[in-house]
Amino acid sequence: MRTADPQATATVRDVTYELLRTYGLTTIFGNVGSTEEPFLADFPSDFRYILGLQEASAIAMADGYAQSTRRPALVNLHSGPGTGNAMGNLMGAFENKTPLIVTAGQQTREMLLMEPWLTNVEATTLPRPWVKWAYQPVRAEDVPAAFMRAIATALQPPAGPVFLSLPLDDWNKPCEGPAVVRTVGTRVAPDPERLREFADAMRHASSPVLVYGGGVARGGGWNQATALAEALQAPVWAAPACERTPFPEDHPLYRGELPFAIAPLSEKLEDHDLVVVLGAPVFRYYPYVPGPYLPAGARLLHISDDPAETSRAPVGDSLVSDPVLAIAGLTDLLADHRPSNAKPLGRLDRPVAPPSAETNGSGSLRLPAAMVFAALSEVRPPHAILVEESPSNHADLHRAWPITEPDTFYTFSSGGLGWNLPASVGIALAERVTGRNRPVIAVIGDGSFQYSVQSIWNAAQLRLPMLIVVMRNEQYGILKSFAELEETPAVPGLDLPGLDFVSIAKGYGCDAIRVETLGGIKDAAVQAWTKDVPTILEVAIIPDIPPLI
Repeated sequence: MRTADPQATATVRDVTYELLRTYGLTTIFGNVGSTEEPFLADFPSDFRYILGLQEASAIAMADGYAQSTRRPALVNLHSGPGTGNAMGNLMGAFENKTPLIVTAGQQTREMLLMEPWLTNVEATTLPRPWVKWAYQPVRAEDVPAAFMRAIATALQPPAGPVFLSLPLDDWNKPCEGPAVVRTVGTRVAPDPERLREFADAMRHASSPVLVYGGGVARGGGWNQATALAEALQAPVWAAPACERTPFPEDHPLYRGELPFAIAPLSEKLEDHDLVVVLGAPVFRYYPYVPGPYLPAGARLLHISDDPAETSRAPVGDSLVSDPVLAIAGLTDLLADHRPSNAKPLGRLDRPVAPPSAETNGSGSLRLPAAMVFAALSEVRPPHAILVEESPSNHADLHRAWPITEPDTFYTFSSGGLGWNLPASVGIALAERVTGRNRPVIAVIGDGSFQYSVQSIWNAAQLRLPMLIVVMRNEQYGILKSFAELEETPAVPGLDLPGLDFVSIAKGYGCDAIRVETLGGIKDAAVQAWTKDVPTILEVAIIPDIPPLI
């Protein structure tokens, strides 16, 4: 245990800032409101404030930044309305297992009983269930200790966002001594006996299969995941709707991403007698397509650091553990294993992109999404990071752009639109701060682009040379696919005519261009990384309705 060193007459604000400084939380993402101004007054020169023009953008920028830096991030929202605006992306952060310290201002304590304007009436209830812990300190003097508990809670597995409601008159109150700064462990080791049971099951399986999820990527476990797969000579699937790539997609053992419906997923696992799921839910489903959870005769083993995730699984035997530690332990236990029934596997088939474009009624050219992705992949710089929120084109993107390096793919785990655009800005900022400076490419649907469009202003203000590719099919394609599967015809509100992304982008201070040819796409992409502002690339694509499953 150690203490920060505030001045002798320190206020709550002084002590809190020293705690944040000691923990390295010197970048604050937020949207300023009246109830937050006392906290931000005389803002310290060693802190940085990233203004989000809307709270949903602030949360997702912080989420992307925290994931990329592998450190917690601090977000400052505006009372109840700001927390409400942030809720969609707060859900995303919770599902992403991102450690965010989310704060919101509260009205003056002396007036709370009367519920004046901008009172957050149920401050600790509002952000639930998408935070691990929510608290409003009983006394002003408790604010620094509440921050310390929030940091510890956010970091400990399963990591996730926490919430503090902070009355605006607390900050200038005298504080009782310095803040206590503690450290906490962030990984849970597996039970050795249970791990041996799992290893024995894998040793005696005639045809095991591995399913890796985002927890493997969050734990930096690509090498360990590869070693286990090769020890078993077992095929590897990515978990359905996986938010981070957990395994190299050019590896001979990689099979692809499992579908997110019960019956189709079970069909993909046919001929396997043991399914081992590591670092993912069992399973992340979307449309209801009934069927067996597993093929007949198959057993499932589940390893996750999230007890809620293991407890809600409909089938399987579970082990609560850091998935990467468990993978390493299983590999050691199987060191002498020689698979006797391993079947030779061919490389994953990646179909060639469609051969031609087409014109719309006005004569403008529209390209197949797969051709656009292939062109972008052809000219992408080394070590480029891909951020994707174009759900109806997800399959085409991954066929054209296999992820072959860790920490180079991010997407949303919640299914709620509006996360990826601001998250890509946070990731690009993290690349600059860490000195890695890898280029960031965001592929965004024209519907998705609208949800957190304000974040491109941040990219322009921060002078981030990002490439943001807007796939304009003038519709919510994923919803039309869902409607076809569910046989719900003539649903209104699924078309998006009349949007001008170039004008929008230029209005926020970005470079922007509309292109119709593959050559134009390549030229614009190459030029994007020579600039000191983001480039918005609007590409009209054929409005196909791909099958949902």
